[in-house]
Amino acid sequence: MKFLNDLQAHLCKAFPAFPAESPLTLEPCPAGQNGDFTLNCFKIGRFCGGNPLTAASTVAEFLASHADVERVETIKAFVNITLKPAALQAGSAADVDALLAAAVLPEAERRRILIEFSAPNTNKPQHLGHVRNNTLGMALAALLKRVGHQVIEINLVNDRGIHICKSMLAYLRFGHGETPESTGIKGDHLVGDYYVKFNMELSREIAELRAARPELADRDSDELFLETELGRAAQKMLRDWEAGDPEVRALWKLMNSWVFAGFAETYRRMGIVFDHTYLESETYLLGKDIIAEGLRSGVFTRRDDGAVICDLGKLGRKVVLRSDGTSVYITQDIGTTLRKFEDYHPQSMIWVVGDEQNLHFQMLFTIMERLGYDWAKNLYHLSYGMVNLPSGKMKSREGTVVDADDLFDEMTALAEAACRERGGDGMAPEELQARSEMIGLGALKFMLLKFNPRTTMTFDPAASLKFEGDTGPYVQYVAARINSIERKAGERGLNFRSDAVDWSLLSHECEKALAVKLYFYPEVLRNAAVKRDCSGLVEYLLELCKAFNRFYRECPVLNAETPALASSRLALADAVRRVVADGLGTLTIGVPEAM
Repeated sequence: MKFLNDLQAHLCKAFPAFPAESPLTLEPCPAGQNGDFTLNCFKIGRFCGGNPLTAASTVAEFLASHADVERVETIKAFVNITLKPAALQAGSAADVDALLAAAVLPEAERRRILIEFSAPNTNKPQHLGHVRNNTLGMALAALLKRVGHQVIEINLVNDRGIHICKSMLAYLRFGHGETPESTGIKGDHLVGDYYVKFNMELSREIAELRAARPELADRDSDELFLETELGRAAQKMLRDWEAGDPEVRALWKLMNSWVFAGFAETYRRMGIVFDHTYLESETYLLGKDIIAEGLRSGVFTRRDDGAVICDLGKLGRKVVLRSDGTSVYITQDIGTTLRKFEDYHPQSMIWVVGDEQNLHFQMLFTIMERLGYDWAKNLYHLSYGMVNLPSGKMKSREGTVVDADDLFDEMTALAEAACRERGGDGMAPEELQARSEMIGLGALKFMLLKFNPRTTMTFDPAASLKFEGDTGPYVQYVAARINSIERKAGERGLNFRSDAVDWSLLSHECEKALAVKLYFYPEVLRNAAVKRDCSGLVEYLLELCKAFNRFYRECPVLNAETPALASSRLALADAVRRVVADGLGTLTIGVPEAM
């Protein structure tokens, strides 16, 4: 904005203490007040003799005579600014390029950031909870890249432990040698079926045990695990795995290979590519040496029973090594955190993990700081709430989870039905399938990103696919509609990318409101990156699309009164299309050419 640069220069002359690096930031004018922008002079008062009212008076006096300003209004230390239409050149190709580029941070503010997300187990397919994790992780990574950071995307797969042995044991006893190929079942789904089978058989054994021994009736199922034959067999299999038993290890590698092939397909559909995947089987022993060193330095102490603990004050006491010398989960996390730092040397690390692990990460970060790693102050847990369906919560053990692949299929089928209603029957099957998947998975991601990550939410597949309302398809449709308008404009020979576009013709309040909304896009991106929260970008895209639809209703584009006005409105619409496409791309959501 030229008027803002001119105001900056004026204030530097008027007040010697005013910094050359501009502290001037425009804000949307509050609802119910007149203006395109508001300048909050409380933020600059300290540079203007310490008086915000003096700053506001100086700003208003200067802008009242500026060529680009139509009107100013001062309310205490706030200056509302109304610009002339010609000042809002948001739609020219050069200006939109500058607008999109403005989101990138100066080089000095860019960081090397490692983000870990997904973290599935190899005893079952990924489910709706993983889909939220994946969506949050990949969108945050894309957002951080969009503003200029260097981002390393990491996965840590839990591929060992008692839960993995449960699926393996059930397969040995009930699988009869079937494979994904022989059954036609996706590998991670097949293994997950045996995890459910194990728990069904375990529940049966526990019920029989309680019936035979009434004194056990009030004991928790987990407490009775080793009282059952199945539980003892699973525990023995885990010991055999840790001892390197060749038969157990061979079965483990085989079943894990099925799961990893299934995971690869799930990630492909979501558009996820990791820079590196760590395996818990390769990292679970990490941390023991660090614990030993921390014990010598006094960071940890040994309890009377031999366990090694860390007294974390208000956070409580955390066992970091069992009395028998075996690792606990945080032992591995301590080692893996150091390994990731040594492998990639990030300036900060982010973990995308559900809020049930809040205390765990508070403890981990505190321990890393106490161990003397100065970079540990830049560790961050992106905590997120549970996602449910209208039918209620999901339970892996009971086989009532919503598998990610099944959800993707349902979303694609719902999107295909919507496309057919809108005339998609004439499309080639492959094109219809590709478009339906883009819309369906886009609707899913959009809804999962719409809320602050910490929010526990209910996801309704049908509601997320409505073309009206606060949904992904609503935003995608605006971009597709503008594509259609531009195709028709090309057929009529209208040139809307020319420097000859006359912005002074855009005097309607809807045109101006749309241009003003576009102005704030870089700020929205940067704020979202700082907060590590994509929901602000989602909200902005919805507001931008609503502003476009108001403009489209009130201001005929192709049928404008003159070709010059049509070209100007087309250029403004094209700016919206480019920003919507950029915003959706930042959320890892595709934009169909048509809908």
